[in-house]
Amino acid sequence: MNNNSKKILVVDDEQMTTDLAKTFLEKHGFEVVIASDGEEALEIAHEQVPDLILLDVMLPTIDGFEVCKRLKDHATFKNTPILMFTAKGLSSDVERGEAAGADEYIIKPFSGKALVATIRKHLLIGTGRLTQGR
Repeated sequence: MNNNSKKILVVDDEQMTTDLAKTFLEKHGFEVVIASDGEEALEIAHEQVPDLILLDVMLPTIDGFEVCKRLKDHATFKNTPILMFTAKGLSSDVERGEAAGADEYIIKPFSGKALVATIRKHLLIGTGRLTQGR
């Protein structure tokens, strides 16, 4: 897969996390845009229409669950993979993520290699080159 044409929106209010994600994902050929809160995430998503969104749960202004729900309720993003990532790993949190429409719920900390593999899997699902087993 040619990652160069794939744009990922990374949403997290911790700059260290977004810097690491941006550096790591760009090293793997992805174009990365950053948002640091829920409102900014919605604005950037609508302006730039990313291929995939990596979304933290705990955000200022609008939390990740609500951002995910609003995006998934919009026709433009219905099929855009949204991967939620957080330190909140309770089953109730995972269920909230699923209810909001998240395609995957990743618990922090996570390995960079596993993250890239998960991103590639969801981008392939979006192209129809891989069928999702749900």
